Amino acid sequence: MGTPDFAACSLQRLIDEGFDVAGAFCQPDRPRDRGHKLVPCAVKKTALDAGLPVYQPDKLRDGTALGILRQLMPDLIAVVAYGKLIPDDILTLPKYGCVNVHGSLLPKYRGSAPIQRAVLSGDAVTGVTTMYLSSGMDEGDMIYSVETPIGQTETSGELFDRLAPMGAELLVKTLRAIEDGTAPRTPQDNRLATYAPPLSREESPIDWTRPARMVLRHIYGMQPWPCATAELKGTSFKVFSAEPAGRTAKAPGTVTAAGKNGIEVACGDGESVRITQLQAAGGKRMAAGAYLLGHPMEV
Repeated sequence: MGTPDFAACSLQRLIDEGFDVAGAFCQPDRPRDRGHKLVPCAVKKTALDAGLPVYQPDKLRDGTALGILRQLMPDLIAVVAYGKLIPDDILTLPKYGCVNVHGSLLPKYRGSAPIQRAVLSGDAVTGVTTMYLSSGMDEGDMIYSVETPIGQTETSGELFDRLAPMGAELLVKTLRAIEDGTAPRTPQDNRLATYAPPLSREESPIDWTRPARMVLRHIYGMQPWPCATAELKGTSFKVFSAEPAGRTAKAPGTVTAAGKNGIEVACGDGESVRITQLQAAGGKRMAAGAYLLGHPMEV
């Protein structure tokens, strides 16, 4: 059970490792782009390429999914970024239960956006955890985990791409251990739990009163969606990349320099950042220096 690329990586690994995959559940096809054409998700594409049956129920609580699963009678259900809560009658159906691949070091960052929240919070380390699913949100007993450092300029999208194969590897290890009866089971310490709610466009604007380090993390963490935004000299921009630019005595949010290397903006700790890639409203994504060639910015 899964939907995006992160989940498709695990599905492909299970197929490659020779597991008997009975079928794949994923979210219904969604309209995309200006044509609003229905586009299948990554898990559906992977499953169909492998000749697996695909099921896309709108709901999991109306009995339809349960009926399908009772026909399939899987020994175990692997859930990876499915996007829906699994009801109790499905959780208890498989002989070996339901296991989940979660993109954080639980119990930190329970919820739907653990990878982005780790980047946005400025964490130095994150990872992947496998666990048994329970009725609570990411509260089940942990099985295995693996950690990795977060790069200083690593975006959420780049971290997704690194964690996906790590999660797939950990899932294989988990299923092999369950199969031979050696899988550990460690209850989570709820006192240490934090939560990772989904991102929203309301979080996009950059708060220049924050330290430069956290402004940079905001820019990295908001990619690939919904992207950081800023209004500079009366123009609204999406901001895709930036770098440290040194000390400044200017007030937070002040444009301190604008040239071929980019646009420098003062932050709240006396440091500034240099925006190197952006997109003006209605324009194309480009290097900030290239944008300034046609749109000079007075400082």
